[in-house]
Amino acid sequence: MKILFLCTGNSARSILGEIIFNDLFADHGHACSAGSRPAGQVDPAALVVLQKYGHNIQGLCSKSVDESEVSVDLVISVCDNAAQACPVWPGEGAPKHLHWPLPDPAAVAGNTEKAAAFENTYQDLKERISALVATL
Repeated sequence: MKILFLCTGNSARSILGEIIFNDLFADHGHACSAGSRPAGQVDPAALVVLQKYGHNIQGLCSKSVDESEVSVDLVISVCDNAAQACPVWPGEGAPKHLHWPLPDPAAVAGNTEKAAAFENTYQDLKERISALVATL
């Protein structure tokens, strides 16, 4: 299964989803991530939480949905902004879509608060991905 984790900036939530899936559940497929309006860099707090759990952060970058894999089986949007327009894959063979509205930890102010927000987002995504994988 090929999964695309999609959010606005591709600097936090979608990056975490991609790495968690690929590192912990790779025997179920492959994940990539992208943003509808990429931030241009991965949030440093995302890198900190990924390193905390032993993930390799080499080569991570914020990228546009236009640069992502063309053929995916499932798109998981992780934006909490209902006004955010997600790309549409029309027609037969379009990927399935799940929406997991998660608050953006990159938008949290204060070092301690931001670290806690990234920790919560990491744990939430790990639980959701684990539950998803159990259904595959």
